[in-house]
Amino acid sequence: MSEAADSIDARRIHVTSPAASPATLNVVIGTESITIQRAAFTTLLDNSVAGTYVDYGKALASGGIKFPALLRLARIGEIPYPLFFAGLPFVEAQVASKTKKLLAGVSKETFSIGSRAPVELRDVELILKDLIRKQELLKRHDRTLEKNRIVGLLRVEGVSVQDDASRLMSAIGLTHEAMRACGTKERALDLMIERLESKQVLVSRSVQHYMPQRLNHVDFSGMTIRDAKVPYIFLAGGDHGDHQEPVGRTIFTLALMAVLVARRIFSPVTWNAESAATDLGREYDIAGAMLMPKSSLRRYGPFSIDEVLTASSEFKVTPSAVVVRALRLGFISSEVARTHLAEFRQAFLERPKRSGMSPIRAENAIRKYAGRELSRRMIDVLDSGAITSNEFYRTVCLNKLRDGQLDDLRRAVR
Repeated sequence: MSEAADSIDARRIHVTSPAASPATLNVVIGTESITIQRAAFTTLLDNSVAGTYVDYGKALASGGIKFPALLRLARIGEIPYPLFFAGLPFVEAQVASKTKKLLAGVSKETFSIGSRAPVELRDVELILKDLIRKQELLKRHDRTLEKNRIVGLLRVEGVSVQDDASRLMSAIGLTHEAMRACGTKERALDLMIERLESKQVLVSRSVQHYMPQRLNHVDFSGMTIRDAKVPYIFLAGGDHGDHQEPVGRTIFTLALMAVLVARRIFSPVTWNAESAATDLGREYDIAGAMLMPKSSLRRYGPFSIDEVLTASSEFKVTPSAVVVRALRLGFISSEVARTHLAEFRQAFLERPKRSGMSPIRAENAIRKYAGRELSRRMIDVLDSGAITSNEFYRTVCLNKLRDGQLDDLRRAVR
């Protein structure tokens, strides 16, 4: 919240013992209580990650909350706690100011493709704020940064979808031959990230326990974050409940988000990888053309299950992505597409469950979440003496790295 919020003097809050009404809540302080406006309470918490916590729901159901619980919600939501005792107009002004600043880097509207799932700002707010903070720190100290040539590259539509796809591939230095030459989808994803970051498009990936916010309950593919020099792409990862192999899905998501940056669209993103809808949009088709050019995909007709699986391996995408792309190009019928998608969905559900993953090393988790390029550049800034090690650990590493581990991070990002 703004500095004005901090000017409220908590020492002037007088404790009384009134009864709560439908328009108020009781805050219990010791053996006494004070009423606050219910609308102010909900406005503050509905616009923060703290609105997802149990204490919030309990307070609304019971009509009251103990002061320590209120302080805990305020801390989680990064809300100056005296704001809960302010009038609704003041609270609304503070929330509007905070939202305006936050959304300077991203639109509040969700960019959805084949999905009706909205993304609430509070679901991604702490990650968004953290990545914007990283952007600002890098721009403040790295004088080698140039104006980004990917942002807005496709703002004016080309003569065709394939033309736009080729322009973007050329601009980031990525070729179809290089993608196909990758031995695995994991390597292909690394190559795409490497090429984007070489053009100052930063890429952050979800890493549990190394981000400022949990994403367990969010149906969310990722987001693009505005900047003229170092736009960020955040990839949520996972299969998102649409029965897709995660790495292949992430590759298509990254291609789609690169298109959004080039189209100057900065927004939370959700998309349904199983959707065979006819209105998926130009951005989806450009991403499809980047990864599965029409002339190359045509060779796999008539697109039996085995042919689709072979194409999926060659193009480093999911089998479902091949099916939807073939459908949109008119290579297969809607009936064949539905049958194939149902079969791939069932195969995904019946796949052997993976055993527990090995714990990720701290330096690899930081490289993955902060992004290799940002981490590498900020190490250079640290070495130049422009920032302190404490600031580096706090902003780049979220204090997940100790002094003795800095050399591990150096090796991980070089």
